Amino acid sequence: METMRIAVPSTLPGGMDSAIGAHFGHCDCYTVVDVTDGAISQVGTLENVPHVQGGCMAPVNHLSSHGVNVLVAGGMGMRPLMGFQQVGITVYHGGEAQNVGDVVKDLLAGKLMPFSLNQTCGGGLG
Repeated sequence: METMRIAVPSTLPGGMDSAIGAHFGHCDCYTVVDVTDGAISQVGTLENVPHVQGGCMAPVNHLSSHGVNVLVAGGMGMRPLMGFQQVGITVYHGGEAQNVGDVVKDLLAGKLMPFSLNQTCGGGLG
């Protein structure tokens, strides 16, 4: 049995119909979707942690401590991307999806590409 725990930066209140938060470190919350053997088994939300300048690792460690192993994001700096890689969280670029449900569907269909360092934002704004 293969289980994936996917986090998607979201606007409040979170959930499959919520809009995607534009930047993972500054989103309202994360919608967390558990997928078991290719099917969604549970959907919940997780509060974001306060984001302070240079504190890019706070959300990384927060998501890791809640068992997340996949993150879908629209924008991210190089430091947090490297941090996610270090804790074993695979980061995918969210593509054109408008809400959490669509982005999860795209991920499960293999339509999303893993984030690469050349897609990161500049300026260390994590």
